[in-house]
Amino acid sequence: MPDAGTPPSGPLREPLLRVENLKKYFPIEKGFLRRRTGEIRAVDGVSLEVMPGETVGLVGESGSGKTTFGRCVMRGLRATDGSIQFRVGDKYVDMNAISGSELRPLRRHIQMVFQDPYTSLDPRMTVLEIVSEPLVHGLKANRSQVEERVKELMRVVGLDTRHTNRYPHAFSGGQRQRIGIARALATNPSLIVADEPVSALDVSIQAQILNLLMDLQDQFGLAYLFVAHDLSVVEHISDRVAVMYVGQLVELAATDDLFDAPQHPYTEALLSAVPRPDPHRKMDRIVLRGEVANPADPPSGCYFHPRCRYARERCSVEKPLLREVKPGHFSACHFAEELELQGAS
Repeated sequence: MPDAGTPPSGPLREPLLRVENLKKYFPIEKGFLRRRTGEIRAVDGVSLEVMPGETVGLVGESGSGKTTFGRCVMRGLRATDGSIQFRVGDKYVDMNAISGSELRPLRRHIQMVFQDPYTSLDPRMTVLEIVSEPLVHGLKANRSQVEERVKELMRVVGLDTRHTNRYPHAFSGGQRQRIGIARALATNPSLIVADEPVSALDVSIQAQILNLLMDLQDQFGLAYLFVAHDLSVVEHISDRVAVMYVGQLVELAATDDLFDAPQHPYTEALLSAVPRPDPHRKMDRIVLRGEVANPADPPSGCYFHPRCRYARERCSVEKPLLREVKPGHFSACHFAEELELQGAS
């Protein structure tokens, strides 16, 4: 896939992560003998790059496959097909092709921040134990060094270092998510997969966590794959945005370009639902007809065509490819250049 979008300024121009034609199919089994009768195409041929120090937002409706994609990148799930090229030093390693023992040393370079801070922390462990747990994989140190490292991480994420012996129930939701972020930072990763890290938090706390993530990115040069369904959040934090629909990538562009001038009808519909703090602006809300396509039995041609108000005969028979319709702007729509779609600005 060509270089999609302009990476952030810096000396490193090679992608940190290069995912090519990634697929994740879940089998459908029925009967006593668990006979395979079909498959769910949760991720269906997605290619995406993440540059060092960049935030790529991955958005879509529930069931679009964005969380499954993130877990495949982490190798929490083994992809059915495709490659996940992660750069370590001056070489790339295909994380989808290596064994578990070969993968273990790479774990410290990729960490995850989970959606629900109430269930992602073990209630039987103290903050000291939670944050220091990843260190056993990447740091040879005695107890005092580990404790000092945990306190340092707590200071970095804005928590009181006197509370290392407290249990998760003693903290608020925002504080618990800060603990989760501290745990992710423990091994000095270069990439963090953030799976809807603020969706379970109050709006005021969401802003604090987002600003924290952006500050940490500047401080440590982190790259984020930021999975979310809230486009307002994605607009605030992302350098580029990738839009998924039924397991496929339908649009990819720099954040400002995508919000100002979307090149896919599905993105236009998503943007029309983004609330804007302007009481005098009339919102032209686009209500999609029908239901999200079934990933176990997707329609022919473009998966979105049964719900698309611009669909033509070609859309139902020919599958569109993700192609560059403007410099750095990719769309999987046959008629992207012809349509004048409404942006969010």
